[in-house]
Amino acid sequence: MIPRFNAFKVSPDLTKALMGVEAALADSGLEHGLAELVRLRASQINGCSFCLHMHVADAKAHGETELRMIMLDGWRESSMFSERERAALAWTESLTRIAKTHAPDADYEQVKSQFSESEIVSLTILIGQINSWNRVQIASRVTHPVEAAKAA
Repeated sequence: MIPRFNAFKVSPDLTKALMGVEAALADSGLEHGLAELVRLRASQINGCSFCLHMHVADAKAHGETELRMIMLDGWRESSMFSERERAALAWTESLTRIAKTHAPDADYEQVKSQFSESEIVSLTILIGQINSWNRVQIASRVTHPVEAAKAA
């Protein structure tokens, strides 16, 4: 795949603003592991290989297990995820597929049972943010790094 553009070079002010949102999210109080699961799940849905690569590596570096990351696509049928994670993942799927779901009350009630109002806002912005990154990376055709020996 041939990259189309580098958003960081073409629009540094806009990408700097996105990075500012990332910094604010890091300070929002949401657990890092939960945030990475959310980023991974949205990136799975959107098919963003660059973001999947980045967030798998980050999640692993912060102690997430490979098995839980493999099971993420089947989280609804797995007992490996806490109720709080399940609520966040349901909200992630709902908001990532917003044109279809329109964020139903049932998904909101589930997230509301596990998160404070402030956390819901942070989670909602996190989901919007990863969806923005997915769209930038997919549109620009950025590819994830691959070790040369494995690529051959």
